[in-house]
Amino acid sequence: MHKLKLGYGLGNLEFELPEANLLDILLPVSHAEIQRAEDELIKQALSAPIGTPRLREMARGKNRVVIVVSDITRPVPTYKILPHVLAELKDAGVEDKKIKIIFGLGSHRRHTMEEMKRLVGGDVFARFECIDHNPDDCLWLGKTKGGLPVEIFREVVAADFKICIGNIDLHYFAGYTGGAKAIMPGVSSRASITATHQYMLDPASVAGNMENNPTREAIEEVGEMVGIDFIVNVVLDEEKRILKAVAGDKRLAHREGCVFLDTLFKVEFRDEADIVVVSAGGFPKDINLYQAQKALDNAKYAVKKNGVIILVAECPEGLGEEVFEEWIFAAKNPEEILKRAESEFALGGHKAVAIAMLLQNAQVIMVSSLSRELTERLFFQYAANLDEALQKALALKGPQAKVRVIPFGGSMLPVKSN
Repeated sequence: MHKLKLGYGLGNLEFELPEANLLDILLPVSHAEIQRAEDELIKQALSAPIGTPRLREMARGKNRVVIVVSDITRPVPTYKILPHVLAELKDAGVEDKKIKIIFGLGSHRRHTMEEMKRLVGGDVFARFECIDHNPDDCLWLGKTKGGLPVEIFREVVAADFKICIGNIDLHYFAGYTGGAKAIMPGVSSRASITATHQYMLDPASVAGNMENNPTREAIEEVGEMVGIDFIVNVVLDEEKRILKAVAGDKRLAHREGCVFLDTLFKVEFRDEADIVVVSAGGFPKDINLYQAQKALDNAKYAVKKNGVIILVAECPEGLGEEVFEEWIFAAKNPEEILKRAESEFALGGHKAVAIAMLLQNAQVIMVSSLSRELTERLFFQYAANLDEALQKALALKGPQAKVRVIPFGGSMLPVKSN
């Protein structure tokens, strides 16, 4: 028997799998040789920015500086990055009262004060004004070349210097997170976010694709319209430690981070598996199904047609989005969701569409904190634990079925080798 451990919320789930069934375990490429102190990586990136002068030079004389940071659903260690960015601004002569930290919520819920404090650190929270982005208080900036309506949070538009902090990860239709994604959808109106998400239906809008990806192109055009002055992005390992930091131009620095990410988290395999066991990677990637769905989407590349995916995701906050829930509850089967999407598109509903598309080619068994009733409303099979899930999967695919395990499915993209 092969003993395995998968991230689940703030802890882990352990299970055993017969050696005869185990096809492989897809893990990020080893990075032991590139481990360095996180502070050193951030300082190095800020001291040698890509495509821009140093931040302390660019920010000199600015009167309204906003720093857009990620919300609680993202693993970004903002509290580690901010002190170094704020030190650069201090060296530029920017007073604390001229700096505002904005949490980019996208379409997610607002934070509690304690969550804000945890994200930025107690000292920073005490010194600086920290606010949530308000999708109902956005200014119209026009349309992109493709007709995307651009409405951005008033506080961001009003600033004369804009900094974006985030992490670079694979994204199931934007290609990658990070860069200008902090603005769109980070601090946009719901209408703008909805319009952006419609690009997910384009075949080129897939994980790991940057070139000719209409979603990424739209996001970056919005970044140009808003005027992002400087970014600081990090690549994290599976333990959420910083492996690399990039800083500077919103495109050039972001691209360098993406290239680095690919070397670690695009993992090749030879043959699709009968069964894929995938974990979102634990908190915050499995805080709700709205987030954990990304791991499910990555797993689809590694399973045979009509295979089985076992999704391991705690989801303590349930589905995580009201419209997503409404689309799921309104449908009797996945086909109804796809038919609805032909005449209607709604933010939140896009997650239901992604799940329905996946269910055309695979069955899903879910191990989570969700009730049996809710799990089955998602058109998934319920399992109380991993052992039960494996028994059900092997009953479906046969006792000799080959099983692939992906412990960090929220961050990894399986790629079939040629």
